[in-house]
Order: sequence, then structure tokens, then C-alpha cells
Amino acid sequence: MKRPSFFQLKNGSKDNLPFTENEYETRLKGLREIISKNNLDAVILTSMQNIAYYSGFLYCSFGRPYACVVTLKSNIVISANIDAGQPWRRCYGENLIYTDWERDNYLKAIVSLVKRVKKVGIEKDHLTMERYQNLNDALRNPQMIDISPFTMQQRMIKSDEEIV
Repeated sequence: MKRPSFFQLKNGSKDNLPFTENEYETRLKGLREIISKNNLDAVILTSMQNIAYYSGFLYCSFGRPYACVVTLKSNIVISANIDAGQPWRRCYGENLIYTDWERDNYLKAIVSLVKRVKKVGIEKDHLTMERYQNLNDALRNPQMIDISPFTMQQRMIKSDEEIV
């Protein structure tokens, strides 16, 4: 029996997020400016802080990796099957769930979204050396740019919603 490497599950309705849709759009607009200024094809966020900041979803990894893939047109949280539909209900944007049926389904899910990129933004301060190499190999050796300083700088300037 062939089991899927990843899938979407939109069960239930979207929950209230910590901030408004307008706030998340403003944050994503800032990230997309970073993408444009650095000529990136996509950004792959992996830290709890940045995934929560840009999507509203705060994960608990249980030893599994998570991501939020942002392009000029989309933002999609990559989550483990153990969470089922919760990430979709609790994120701004879309959600793609990877399964544990085969090794590297997490990477397969990411590759399915970004295909063949030439230049991608990553959080170099969050990736282990092994995960960095695995991501690099799965994406076929793109130029990988550390966007951590840019996202940290964006997150330091608080919006009115964050201050309240």
C-alpha cells in the first residue's frame, strides 16, 4: 500500500489567532520585502519564533521539524502528522502535513512547494548542520542566504497590536 508523503487536512474551522489578519499581512509584507531585496525565490522559516510571528502557529516539535515556507504569493506551514488538522486551524495561511511513513517526508513537503529554487532564505542560526545539509541536498544546492538578522530586526519593531 502506497501511503502519502504529505497531504492537506482542512478539518474544523479556523480558530482566533493572537493577532488580526491585517497584522499577519503586514508582517508577511515585511518578509516579502526581505525576499525581494535579496532576490530570493522563497524563505524557509524553521524557528518557533518566526513561524509564530509570521503565521500565528506556535508548534511543539516532539522531535519533529516544522517550517513555514513563504514566497511572494503564499505562506504555508509544514507540520507533522501528529498534529493532524490543528496547525491549519491555528495558522494564518495554508498548512501542509508531512507523514512519518518514509524518511525525509518533511523535506519532500518543502520541495513540493518551492520546486527548484536558485536562492532561498533560511534561519542559519536555527538549523543544525545536518538539517542544513539535508535541506541543501533536497533543494539541489541553491544559494542559501541567512535571513535571521533581517527577521530579528523586523520583529524588534512592535506594532500597535503587539504593544496592547
